[in-house]
Amino acid sequence: MNLIYKIAPASLWQEAQEKSRFEGSAVDLADGFIHFSTRDQVEETARKWFAGQADLMLIGVDPARLGTALRYEASRGGALFPHLYGVLALEAVVLAKLLPMRPDGTHDFSGLLA
Repeated sequence: MNLIYKIAPASLWQEAQEKSRFEGSAVDLADGFIHFSTRDQVEETARKWFAGQADLMLIGVDPARLGTALRYEASRGGALFPHLYGVLALEAVVLAKLLPMRPDGTHDFSGLLA
């Protein structure tokens, strides 16, 4: 299974669990879609947008469960990134784990990516 990934603050993920849906971060809401990364993109996404941030969750989603609301669109360097135009139903989530941070402020993905 080729998962797509969302990095989100643990507090926002807790909120999503209480609501039984993830509506997105402030950036997602402003852009009108939920930003995801593929396995090959997620570590660069973490370096670019989340460096030095602790208490983050790595959320793995089965794209086959998202239907037509999921679109792959050109973004950073012309690469196609998955964007979800709608809320994320928690039934599509197959993993949600704390994303450990190394002492240098980078995140440790060891053993987390499916």
